Amino acid sequence: MHYGEEADAVKAYLNQGLQRALELDNRGPIRFDSDGKLSSDILEAYSQYGFYVFESAISPEELVDIQADMDELRDRFPVARGANVDRLGRKALGVDCKGPGLRWSKPLSDPFGGTSISNGRHQVKLKELAASEDAPDDAPFILSGSLQFSDAALRIYAHPLLLRVAEAINGEDFAPFNEVLFIKDPGLGAAVSWHQDGDTHWAHEAFDEGIHGFNFMAQVYGSTPVNGVWAVPGTHKLGKIDIKAMVEEAGSERLTDAVPLVCEAGDVVICNRQLVHGSFANAGFEPRLTINFGFHRRSSVLNVKGAGIHSPAQVYTDEIIRKRSRVIGYAIDARQQKYPDEQPFEYKPFAQRNETFRWNDSARAELKDYNLLDLSI
Repeated sequence: MHYGEEADAVKAYLNQGLQRALELDNRGPIRFDSDGKLSSDILEAYSQYGFYVFESAISPEELVDIQADMDELRDRFPVARGANVDRLGRKALGVDCKGPGLRWSKPLSDPFGGTSISNGRHQVKLKELAASEDAPDDAPFILSGSLQFSDAALRIYAHPLLLRVAEAINGEDFAPFNEVLFIKDPGLGAAVSWHQDGDTHWAHEAFDEGIHGFNFMAQVYGSTPVNGVWAVPGTHKLGKIDIKAMVEEAGSERLTDAVPLVCEAGDVVICNRQLVHGSFANAGFEPRLTINFGFHRRSSVLNVKGAGIHSPAQVYTDEIIRKRSRVIGYAIDARQQKYPDEQPFEYKPFAQRNETFRWNDSARAELKDYNLLDLSI
């Protein structure tokens, strides 16, 4: 297939995927029934497809705050890979952290695909594209431990409606997972090869569709078929999948049944971690910046040895889970300070232990390197 035919095939794939995505009945506002439980049709659609788009979950007021915070955050990035200062000569964000921080990538590359990174879960390599001649050698790609760097991300982490969703899906004693920013700048953003996020529980005797948890994906600028995540609906129920075989059957990296997670700015997607998903290099003209944060069932992590992907492998004792969960308490108070008229979420494990949290300078210092305790399964 020559270049013109390939371009036409890609365009058709994007348009067809968009049409299929919009035909699914898995998008709308967060809704609860009269008894306070998450609406049954949302739960059913999430179970059927493995993802749901919560439209306008972030208010316009908060979205403006987040966008301003993201601009300030990016000003604090190292001026280049390996640099210790930002563009203004200040000490760059995260340079003195022990935990994972800012990860860079070659523009329009696929840094994970076909490698042993993340225990080899990115089984195939997606097409790497040629960036423009004036593109930098490296571009910001993933910021791990994002809650220690961004107050806006910390506040959205405690969004009361989103935490009520987490409680509905994973129980009152749900546990944290991991938080990152995904940065897909136009003409630069790298691909993330098709994969499933789960690692430890594929052969578990109690395996089911939710055992590896989920991620919320809050969209700061929106998400399109070009720059956004694609997913294959329903694959979260099928166990560990041979993705190489899926690609071979499709005849290309464009998986036949995949759909893009199309969003407007302020939408938040809930995405099952077992779902086959990935994203192509952002060769388009629109940016994507996703505030990503996930949650687990406590039973999925308690006394389980971690996968060693997002943090050093260790057995997650009750003490470790309790310590890692403190960020929820700080986030709830940080949000309450910013939005005092909003009803805050009550995290039941804190209430049962009569624990209280105050977001201040001492708490900020405590969050440094908090992601070394990410509950990675």
